[in-house]
Amino acid sequence: MSFLEATTPNLFFTGKGGVGKTSCSCATAVRLADQGRKVLLVSTDPASNIDEVFGCEIGLTPTEIPAVPGLFGLNVDPEAAAAAYREKVVGPYRGVLPEAAIASMEEQLAGACTVEIAAFNEFAKLIGTPEALASYDHVIFDTAPTGHTLRLLSLPTAWTGFIENATAGTSCLGPLQGLVEQRELYAAAVAALAAPESTTLVLVSRPEVSALDEAAVTSAELAELEINNQQLVINGDYQATDRTDPIALALETRGQSALGDMPSALQGFERITVPLKPQQLLGIDRLRTFFDPAVSDVVEAIEGSVPSLPGLGGLIDELDVAGQGLVMTMGKGGVGKTTLAIDIAVSLAEKGHDVLLSTTDPAGHVVKAAGTTPSNLTVERIDPEAEVARYRDEVMRTTGANLDDDGRALLEEDLSSPCTEEIAVFQAFAATVDKAVDRIVVLDTAPTGHTILLLDAAQSFHKEVSRQARSVPDAVLRLLPRLRDPSFTRIILCTLPEATPVHEAAALQTDLRRAEIEPFAWVVNQSLLPLELRDPVLVSRQAQEVRYVREVVETHARRAVLVPWQADEAQAQMQAEAARIPA
Repeated sequence: MSFLEATTPNLFFTGKGGVGKTSCSCATAVRLADQGRKVLLVSTDPASNIDEVFGCEIGLTPTEIPAVPGLFGLNVDPEAAAAAYREKVVGPYRGVLPEAAIASMEEQLAGACTVEIAAFNEFAKLIGTPEALASYDHVIFDTAPTGHTLRLLSLPTAWTGFIENATAGTSCLGPLQGLVEQRELYAAAVAALAAPESTTLVLVSRPEVSALDEAAVTSAELAELEINNQQLVINGDYQATDRTDPIALALETRGQSALGDMPSALQGFERITVPLKPQQLLGIDRLRTFFDPAVSDVVEAIEGSVPSLPGLGGLIDELDVAGQGLVMTMGKGGVGKTTLAIDIAVSLAEKGHDVLLSTTDPAGHVVKAAGTTPSNLTVERIDPEAEVARYRDEVMRTTGANLDDDGRALLEEDLSSPCTEEIAVFQAFAATVDKAVDRIVVLDTAPTGHTILLLDAAQSFHKEVSRQARSVPDAVLRLLPRLRDPSFTRIILCTLPEATPVHEAAALQTDLRRAEIEPFAWVVNQSLLPLELRDPVLVSRQAQEVRYVREVVETHARRAVLVPWQADEAQAQMQAEAARIPA
């Protein structure tokens, strides 16, 4: 039975960034509420935008959604949850311990791992405490992009294992007693996730090779966590109505080809196919028609003047003149950061530069495009598993060498914490940036929420590193000044000409500026504006782009360029993102 009939109380939506998880979860919530059910929609995404979809402010407690009786929304704010968690741990000791001890505890709880476990606590309270949700018929979770989601869902097992195996009184999260007290709650969350009568996991994909491949990987990893009640949504399926429009035919061909080669792991799932919409899914009326096959809201022509923006070539020429340093592509998942990073890296290598192309994205989609890679372009990925093994060996070889058996056992416990992966990847990120002194490093970063945590780490993770290891690596100490140096680091914000990607890029720019990091340029990617179109759906989507390109130019970007959608580039992107970097 389809999840739209919602036979389970809990519904999770997950998938590659930009596939439409929020659209699907919000539309499902509205449909179930319209059927007379009481529904709570929860966003656990650090880059949540359900407020924008519904056109109202949604708070940290259940907020009634106007015009949809029975529907409530809730944002889980990781930073707010972390602040509350820190105070819960530190508060009882204020006025009891010396100020220096309090400051040390606060430093210990300053890392990104604290944010993660605190956010999970809020999630676990919902899914692991039946009485907390007793007043709702259904709870729908609009989750973060795939890498974050998988970590979120695996945390119950990871943290429970850490608690059971730890014998010392402290961890990277401070006193372990606070975690022990949550053991039953975590166990209940694990049980609820794995119970098919309690939870349905909806994999959301687009008809694209990379999105379908990632959905298949996600499915397998969830199955390893014994989360087997899975269904599939194909969002944005496109059938050209004007058979004389070459762009329309190319888009249709790409989608049908991807669906024809769908991974076998997904082929047996119950599936709902949602057609490509001519307008963005903002507002209650459009949410109510999301799953309908009929096309509506078609706009026949562009209204107003179209902003004129240069192409990517001028930006690459300026990077060519610089000749060295760090180039980082950032933005919401699914906006084309990976393809943009590949284009920049290949172009600069073709101009004769020594270029390293790398990624911190947990999905690991940066690849070497077959047959197009110059010999002076090196491609690599920061592999979390390899970095954890390297980091653990290094700490045990150095810090552990001078400890007795009890001390080494304590250190090994500490290194078994899930936080260790974050530290190890952070060190690898800093080491990669360090390579940009005498070459060009192009870094394809993770989606917005993860990126912000990574940049925050420049200020906080060195404290955690110094707690476990003898000293902080020089690359870590040099990182933040280099990120702030516009002659060394050039950050390119990548967006699509749509509401949510533009607004999330603007929020990212605000956070960067708060950290004294100024973006180098904006790239409006995959735009239909420069193209001559006849198909009514594409003409409508083209027309709606104008307001968002104008917003970028007039409100957000000091410098902006525009990259058009092209059939051959789309095919190259599809092939590139489907590949994997060799280990």
